[in-house]
Amino acid sequence: MLANAKLPGDLGEPDRLDRLAETLFHPTGVDGVYGRTGAYESVVEALAALISLHRPAHAEVLRFPPVMSRKHLERHGYLKSFPNLLGCVSCLGGSENDIRGVVDAFEEGEPWTPALEAADLVLAPAACYPVYPLVAARGRAPKGGLIFDVAADCFRREPSRDIDRFQSFRMREFVCIGSPEEIQTFRSAWVERAKELADDLGLPYRVDLASDPFFGRGGQILAISAIQQELKFELLVPVLSEEKPTACMSFNYHREHFGHIWGLETEDGAVAHTGCVAFGMDRLAVALFATHGARVADWPAAVREVLKL
Repeated sequence: MLANAKLPGDLGEPDRLDRLAETLFHPTGVDGVYGRTGAYESVVEALAALISLHRPAHAEVLRFPPVMSRKHLERHGYLKSFPNLLGCVSCLGGSENDIRGVVDAFEEGEPWTPALEAADLVLAPAACYPVYPLVAARGRAPKGGLIFDVAADCFRREPSRDIDRFQSFRMREFVCIGSPEEIQTFRSAWVERAKELADDLGLPYRVDLASDPFFGRGGQILAISAIQQELKFELLVPVLSEEKPTACMSFNYHREHFGHIWGLETEDGAVAHTGCVAFGMDRLAVALFATHGARVADWPAAVREVLKL
């Protein structure tokens, strides 16, 4: 479904987006990892405040660090589905002499990274993953389900020079745990609410079926199955072009996947289902600048009012 907002005529021009990137970000020498200007951060902060105004009633607020348990992520099945996106924390181990030997060898021109050992941490690829083991330890979900407001700095190893695709990015999610009916109701309501938010922000968009980028040939079968089951919808904004829109929000139904993995149960002892609505905070901010221009002061008054800018 397309909103009424229209794209500027030159939105898809690469040189325009390059100029926008130069205004908003500072390069760090790594594609998809940037220093961010104060103007850009003010928009991210305003978006966070706006989303908080729409926080579901009785949601428990949790904020997670950019790292999480490696064992938990392995148990989630992420390594099987998205091994190409995963980042693992690695450190120098051994005795002081062992570490000093590696450093001395580096000073002599030898590489130091082969001596790294995997730690018990990985970089969090999504904000919601730490929620499920936490809930499992509490026992059964009450009638009506549980809702969480979570956020984290996330990482996915997909280097790109495109302005809408970072390796290190901020994610905000509302997570629902309960019966299938509760999850479906939650997700359907948020698809409609997200459209209203996009309209308020003056963003052109469409909502469409999607799938996660599962790895390899087997992943193609999983992606087709996910689309057939309508497990994922995305709110797409044409940041680069109409033909290659950017997923700025997603609406996900995990079915009983996490329920089975973590033993999550509803009040009556049935396997709990889970779902979430995810906000790509950096993608939304980039979409706003790409749509309305590099100077926030020049944005439509209605958009600035919504964001309190």
